[in-house]
Amino acid sequence: MNWDAGRLSGPDGADWRVPVSELEARQVRLSEALSEAGHESVLIDDPVELYWLTGGRQSSILLVGAKNSSIETVHWVRRSLDRAKFEAGGDDAPHQIFAQPRMSGLEDALRDAGCTKAPGMLAGKVPSSRWEFLSGRLSGLKGNNPDCTGIMFSLRETKSEWEIEMLAESGRINQMMFESIRDTGGVGKTEIEMAAAADEVSRASGFGGRIRMRTWPMDCDRVVIAAGRSGAVPSYFDSGVAGLGASPIASLGAGFAKVVEGEPVLVDIVHVHRGYVSDCTRIFSAGPLSTQWHERLEDMAQIRDSLVSNLGRGEDCSVVWEKGSQMAAQMGYEEHLMGMVPDQAKFLGHSVGLELDESPVIARGFDRALDIGGTMAVEPKVIYPDGAIGTEDTWFRSKDGMECLTMGDSFPMFTEW
Repeated sequence: MNWDAGRLSGPDGADWRVPVSELEARQVRLSEALSEAGHESVLIDDPVELYWLTGGRQSSILLVGAKNSSIETVHWVRRSLDRAKFEAGGDDAPHQIFAQPRMSGLEDALRDAGCTKAPGMLAGKVPSSRWEFLSGRLSGLKGNNPDCTGIMFSLRETKSEWEIEMLAESGRINQMMFESIRDTGGVGKTEIEMAAAADEVSRASGFGGRIRMRTWPMDCDRVVIAAGRSGAVPSYFDSGVAGLGASPIASLGAGFAKVVEGEPVLVDIVHVHRGYVSDCTRIFSAGPLSTQWHERLEDMAQIRDSLVSNLGRGEDCSVVWEKGSQMAAQMGYEEHLMGMVPDQAKFLGHSVGLELDESPVIARGFDRALDIGGTMAVEPKVIYPDGAIGTEDTWFRSKDGMECLTMGDSFPMFTEW
C-alpha cells in the first residue's frame, strides 16, 4: 500500500474495525442458514450486509457458500481492494479477498469458486435493475436466483454481545446530545439551533453522516425537534412525530419554529455509533407545562412499561401492539396515538441495529416474539393540534428480560428550561 492505513482509526488511534471473530461467526451463521434453506450460495453486494459480513462497505461482491458445500467465502472488490483487506482484519481476515473480475467473467469466477447453481441474491435490498443485470450475467448456472433477503434480516435480528456493546455506546452518546439541548434550549430558540448543538456532539463522537433505513424511499434526520404546534404537522415519514424539517425537500426533523413558553417540545434523537443506531425521545418546555400535558406523559410511560414487560415475557409483537393500542384507547387516545387521524403511524416500536427500521416491529402482522438478543425502540406518543408528547428508549431482550440500552432513568422524561 502507498497510503497510511494507520489513519483509519477512531479517536486517539482506537481500532474501530469490526473484530475478526465477529465476522467469522456471522459468516458461519449465514452458511448454516443457507444450508437449512436448501440454497447452495448467496451473492451479496448491499452496503449494509457487506459491512456486517466483511467489516467494510467497499464497492464489491461477496460470495458465501452453504455449510458443507465446497464453496469458500470470497470477497471480490472493485474499489478499494487494499482498504477492504485492512477493514476485514488484514492477514487475519476470515475470507479470501481478490480484485473483482469483469462482469463478463463473473460466472466463470463463481464456477471456479465451486458454484454449480445460480446463487441467491438480495431482492429486498438491491434495485431490480441490479438484480436483472447480475442474474443475466449468471444465466449459465442452473436454476433461478433465490431471494435470500429474509435470511439476512432474520440473522441480523439477533445481536451479539459486541453489537450490544456498540448499541449501548451509541445510547451513551445519545444522552450527551440530549444534555446539549438541555443546556442550550429555552424561550426563543429555534428548533434548528438546538438540533445544531446536538449535531455537533454527534459528529464529534464519530457519527459518519448516514442513518441507514431499510424501507424505500424512507430517509431520516437524526434530530427531530417539534416545538408546540410543530408536533402536529404531518410528514411523509412513517412515524408519530416527524417535525417540520428545514425545507420541502427535507420535510423531516427540526425547522425554524421557536420555543414558546408553556408548550411541549418533543425531541427525538438518533445517533449512530460505528454503524449501530440508538433512538430516544424526551420532552422539554420553557416554563411549566399544564397538568393535562403531564398526565398525558405519565399515561405514555404506563403504556411503555406495559409494552416492555410484554416483550420481555416473550409475547408476540403483534399481541404487544394490540394490548398497547387497546390500553391507549381505554385512556382516550385512540384518535391521537402515534399521530392524528388520518396520519397515524400503526406501530409502537421498531427494532434497530445497522438500520433504523429493522424487524420485528410492535405492529400487526409481526406474529412472533422478540428474540433473545433482539432490540426494540419502544415509543408511545400522542399528538394534538397544539403539540406532541411521549417517551422512547432503545431496549434489548436478554435471558432475564428487557434491558435498557439508552438513557432510561438517567435522563428525565420531562425537563423544564
